Amino acid sequence: MTPRADPAGFIRANTRIHAVPHAPEIRLYLADEAMDLWQKTEDDLGALGLPPPFWAFAWAGGQALARYILDTPELVAGRRVLDFATGSGLVGIACARAGAAHVLACDIDPFALAATRLNAALNEVDLEIATADLLATDPPQVDVLFAGDVFYEKPMADRVLPWLDRARAQGADVLVGDPGRSYLPKERLARLATYDVPVNRSLEDNAVKRSSVFRLKTAGAPG
Repeated sequence: MTPRADPAGFIRANTRIHAVPHAPEIRLYLADEAMDLWQKTEDDLGALGLPPPFWAFAWAGGQALARYILDTPELVAGRRVLDFATGSGLVGIACARAGAAHVLACDIDPFALAATRLNAALNEVDLEIATADLLATDPPQVDVLFAGDVFYEKPMADRVLPWLDRARAQGADVLVGDPGRSYLPKERLARLATYDVPVNRSLEDNAVKRSSVFRLKTAGAPG
């Protein structure tokens, strides 16, 4: 069976179960070495256009969000939440652990969705997991929307921010987790917490990334 036909099998074969460094209450199927898995994914799937395996790593912004959620459970307890571009499912799992009434975890990568299913089962939580390009639609009606590590390149940032504004206008509380990447719209964000987050050294420029949780401000609001 090819990896494309069995993403869950590919994930189990190429990752190990690790506690998340900055949220050790949660365990995930994670890669040990970034570049090895990147190359293996490209070779095994035989598709250069396949999205990189972002699902195999606990990124800095997602870890910051997970820590904040676990330490501030009243933020999501009894509420409907969306983990946008979920990747490994880390943020959605933290929401479920903190008592969210319903968690929707979405991603466009089928391998991310397979990883999220495996990780949700590993942590014994229930998530609604869906594949969709949510940026092409109106944001779903939720109480809290989380976006971790989404401002890593300009085309993505240019699509994400107006969409998050729409979610904010619908009444959602929008929280962003980010280590200060180049396209983070800092003037639109209110900082809630900052952490020193251990990360995979082969993915980032340091073994520890100072990462923050922000709340999106209403467009035009004073700083």
